[in-house]
Amino acid sequence: MENERINAMNPVTLAYIGDAVFSLFVRTRMLEKAEYRSRELNAKVNACVKATAQSAMLEAVLPVLSDEEKDVARRARNCHTPAKAKNAGLMDYKRATALEALFGWLYLRGEIARLEELETLCLCGI
Repeated sequence: MENERINAMNPVTLAYIGDAVFSLFVRTRMLEKAEYRSRELNAKVNACVKATAQSAMLEAVLPVLSDEEKDVARRARNCHTPAKAKNAGLMDYKRATALEALFGWLYLRGEIARLEELETLCLCGI
């Protein structure tokens, strides 16, 4: 996909893709770490992909983002989202959307090494 088209995408669409990409990364990382029962695995994955956790992850990676990456996150954080936060405050939900949009943007651009670098920073405590 062309970068111009990706850059013009609605940030919510980028977050939609980024959510799937990040979820797969977390699930894979958990499997690499240890053998978990499915219930335990699901609980650990959910703890990482919930809005409050992703909000904190965005704050952690902000200092290492390029200006272009910060712009993608800022656009996503500030856009109107059709969904409502279920178990998180509005700002946590918006920051989580920003992180997911950044991951979606990097994935669609084929910047997999950078994506994995940021995802690893997000999960350094796991």
